[in-house]
Amino acid sequence: MNVPRKEYPRPNFQRNDWLNLNGQWEFTFDDKNIGLDEKWYVNRSFSDNITVPFAFQTQLSGIEETKFHDVVWYRKSFAVPNEWQEKRLLLHFQAVDYRATVWVNGIQVATHEGGGTPFHADITPALKDKNNHIVVRAEDLSTDLAQPRGKQFWEEKSAGIFYTRTTGIWQTVWLEPISPVHIERLKLTPNIDEGEVIIDYYVQNSTEIQEIEIEVSYKGNVVGIETAALDWVQRKNVHTIQLADFQKGEGKLWSPESPNLYDVTARLIENEQIVDEVKSYFGMRKIAVENGMVQLNNKPYYMKLVLDQGYYPESLLTAPDDESLKKDIELTKAMGFNGVRKHQKIEEPRYLYWADKLGLLVWGEMANAHTFSDPYIKRITAEWQEAIERDYNHPSIVAWVPLNESWGVPRLKRDPRQGHHAMSLYYLTKSLDATRVVISNDGWEHVKSDLLTIHDYEGEKEVLKERYSKVEHALAFQPADRSLFVKGYTYQSEPIFVSEFGGIAYQKSEWQGWGYTSADNDEDFLKRYESVISALLESPLVQGFCYTQLTDVEQEINGLLTYDRKPKVDLDLIRTINEGKSITTKQ
Repeated sequence: MNVPRKEYPRPNFQRNDWLNLNGQWEFTFDDKNIGLDEKWYVNRSFSDNITVPFAFQTQLSGIEETKFHDVVWYRKSFAVPNEWQEKRLLLHFQAVDYRATVWVNGIQVATHEGGGTPFHADITPALKDKNNHIVVRAEDLSTDLAQPRGKQFWEEKSAGIFYTRTTGIWQTVWLEPISPVHIERLKLTPNIDEGEVIIDYYVQNSTEIQEIEIEVSYKGNVVGIETAALDWVQRKNVHTIQLADFQKGEGKLWSPESPNLYDVTARLIENEQIVDEVKSYFGMRKIAVENGMVQLNNKPYYMKLVLDQGYYPESLLTAPDDESLKKDIELTKAMGFNGVRKHQKIEEPRYLYWADKLGLLVWGEMANAHTFSDPYIKRITAEWQEAIERDYNHPSIVAWVPLNESWGVPRLKRDPRQGHHAMSLYYLTKSLDATRVVISNDGWEHVKSDLLTIHDYEGEKEVLKERYSKVEHALAFQPADRSLFVKGYTYQSEPIFVSEFGGIAYQKSEWQGWGYTSADNDEDFLKRYESVISALLESPLVQGFCYTQLTDVEQEINGLLTYDRKPKVDLDLIRTINEGKSITTKQ
């Protein structure tokens, strides 16, 4: 049987041996929430089947049920390969929305809260010689607005800017054999100014008899290799490797135009034997704000982004296959964009891998909740930390967006607690990652922020040109009747980005819906598109933009592509406009 989503799920921390558990699982709804009391995790089969990793709301799951079912159960039998018998065995879940409990052979091995981030468990003590089975209970409260959910709607039918929910397993499930002593994490921090990479590595169960060898290469040529003894008292060790090609002035920087990647191999050695080997990669890339300008690799850089919701008609938040992720990036670049703002979704690692490899900037954004409470604070803070840790090594990510449009903090300008929370997320993010820019609250009501980002769906060029002709004009604008800054915070010469705009509705498929303005035909659409794009490109203030949006999604038809990724107009014309050229002579 063909296994769906068969590609390796964690490409920037890869071992050779693994076993994909996607495919057919037993499945059932638990609408009365009786499964725990009745111990469904012990010797119970479920009557239905589902195709993992697709949520039951999707067509590709084989179920396609969009009514509320807040508790669901999965069951899967598996066999451990004979060659793994002497290893420890990790069970990985790339993402389960929202709260998961996992049993192996009736023994609880893991719990996790957070719909977009991975977790794993060492299931070795629970294994049998044969006839092993996994049971998963997933709880996703459909109407809990304090639960980080992004665009997932809290009503049964999607409407407005909100879409169909994703419940349960929605990314790959897999097994991985490891040695008792193994590399737990690599944290790779490039330093282009010194021509070096700083490597933090975490080793589990190390002793004084192990050492680590780290090899860095570019297209097969070794540019740095060092061996060091482990500090076995602490799991964390830090090592800096100078890259030979950079020391010679021949180093390769990463950018959307030249997505050069360096490969890393880390080997854990004991008694001259390799006990663990992990492969990763990084890009020599620097993003910073200097003298009020956004710079990529120490040069001013204009970001031309498109808003990307990351939804698919047959599979919602889960891409139907790896080629679909790659195709989205290729279409984005074909239109002349150099980046995306991944909107209200912690995107899966395979997308970020292709962004790294093909060259695309990514703004990484948290899936927000919609009300403020103590449970909400705990939830978003925990999951956001996991997201940053998971994605730290991806050179494509250049910005972090913990909050969007005051979602989760609706009384931000009146409630000091909510202001403190927004500030805490900004500083938490900076403390975890000092190498990227952080936008405190994208769109309006900023506290401290590295960029001033503004959402502006004005459709008239002359109005946009006037608004972004002078700083004082831009600062006077109140998108959605919201101030750009919370009381007590003021503009400190941050670079100005229009991080949502456009949203021109144009129906080119059977999908019907809405947008912020609308076009009647190809000529009208291109005229409207050129009007808003050229207004920002001609602004002396704006240093980047994010057009809404890449594709139609459910009831929204304001995409440059239809929901099934068909171009609405000639992509070369979109690219020409994005390059600041008139298309008048091309029509």
